[in-house]
Amino acid sequence: MSDHTDRHGHPPGCQRTRGPSVEVPMSTRTHPQTLPRLETANADVVTPYLAVGGDLSYDDDTAVRQSVELVVDGGITHVLDVRQEANDADWWAETEVTYLWAGINDAGQRVPAAWFERIVAWAIEAIDSGGVVLTHCHMGINRGPSAGYAVLLGMGWDPVEALAAIRAARPIANVWYAEDALSWHLDRVGASAAERVMARARIARWREENPLEVVRIIRGIRAGENH
Repeated sequence: MSDHTDRHGHPPGCQRTRGPSVEVPMSTRTHPQTLPRLETANADVVTPYLAVGGDLSYDDDTAVRQSVELVVDGGITHVLDVRQEANDADWWAETEVTYLWAGINDAGQRVPAAWFERIVAWAIEAIDSGGVVLTHCHMGINRGPSAGYAVLLGMGWDPVEALAAIRAARPIANVWYAEDALSWHLDRVGASAAERVMARARIARWREENPLEVVRIIRGIRAGENH
């Protein structure tokens, strides 16, 4: 189920040509004691070291305000962009934010273990160095939250608790690729057959108990983008 649109006529793979002039204040380089609430940026803070969300506004002035909020209020030092259809490398190039593009499609496909291995290794290295990571896609429904979910798994979180934390922080997060992330994680930790069955059953039960009207959410976001 796709969580991206055509960027209002912009071609796939488009890049911004300028970014905000933002320096990361020293006070935000360490993990904040309380989780900030972002008002302008399309992102939500899950833990003191991880935020998940969608992309910046198409309007550059709004995008500047969002970027400043992410850095100053959210403490974001690293941005992991998992949109296949766009790339903000130029936008973040003039800031102190470290940016990684690892774009994938959002068509309900299986996501390979190698992709999770790459992004989680990058994110954990950033977090271990004192950074705060934002994982984002376009709408912040599937790919970005799924990347964040994989990061939490890589840091030792319980699979269901990680899903619950992301949904609590960002109620529109469907985390469509969580099951692929879980498969990667179970292989990585050498889980037994019984452990794999139990983990997948727990995720399935959580989804049954926490349904999300994804189609309605996507339609609402698209309607807002077209105004």
